[in-house]
Amino acid sequence: MTFQAYLDNIQAKTGKSPDDLKKLAAKKGFTEKGKLKPGFKAGEIIQWLKDDFDLGHGHAMAIVALLKGPPKKRTD
Repeated sequence: MTFQAYLDNIQAKTGKSPDDLKKLAAKKGFTEKGKLKPGFKAGEIIQWLKDDFDLGHGHAMAIVALLKGPPKKRTD
């Protein structure tokens, strides 16, 4: 399953777009300026997504990855 397929399935299940979930994560204090705040563990966000949206672990991890932002480019 592609990353986009995960996001599409999450939206179908929750009715929330990736941008909606980013805004909700910011309201919860998990992010600042669109990025995951230092010190937050993925487990805290996963539990929120499981409790509030009944997401499974894999789908919740896709949202954590979304909140972390794109991967850093390697310089080697």
